[in-house]
Amino acid sequence: MNARRRLAATVALVGAAALASAAVYGDLPAEMAIHWGPAGDADGWASRPVGAFGLPALMAALAALLWSVPRFDPLGENYESFRPTYDWFVVAALAFLAYVHGIVLATNLGVDVSMTRALVPATAALYYGAGVLLERAEPNWFVGIRNPWTLSDERVWDRTHEKGAALFKGAAVLTLGGVVAGEYAFAFLVGPLLLAAVATTAYSYWAYSKLPS
Repeated sequence: MNARRRLAATVALVGAAALASAAVYGDLPAEMAIHWGPAGDADGWASRPVGAFGLPALMAALAALLWSVPRFDPLGENYESFRPTYDWFVVAALAFLAYVHGIVLATNLGVDVSMTRALVPATAALYYGAGVLLERAEPNWFVGIRNPWTLSDERVWDRTHEKGAALFKGAAVLTLGGVVAGEYAFAFLVGPLLLAAVATTAYSYWAYSKLPS
């Protein structure tokens, strides 16, 4: 997928989300459920215009931001080596949001959907995609595991991202357990991600502390 096709995919996802809302707008309730708690129960609502078009608008803003990041990063030239993977991840993130938007619309149209369980496979796929991005990311200020230790030494960056890639892919596999976890599905959505984040941060500090003086 070349750069133009990746950009076209981004635009298509945003457009599809907006068109889906427009197509069912008249059938949506005046007050839409837009947020669900850990148990899968709706606990946040918004007016129909906000509920129908808020997420597509967020997708458009996020797409514009993420496509602009390499241009503003002082280490922007480093993106060239992993730019296809970065662009792919942008598309994947927007596809995830489009999927969430579809579930929101379906729920508000009366379809019985378990929000938490429905998010499990898509979230696992996103975590795996993050792992792929991590293993290919070169030092930069916006993408990857950025902390004082990885940004201070390229060797620490490389070692941390190698470990982080494996951990995030592992988190993706663990997250799939939420499919059969019933009421504990939410723990599988956030638990593996938190563990991977804490482990990579701790590893980066350890790797930096082991550098020759």
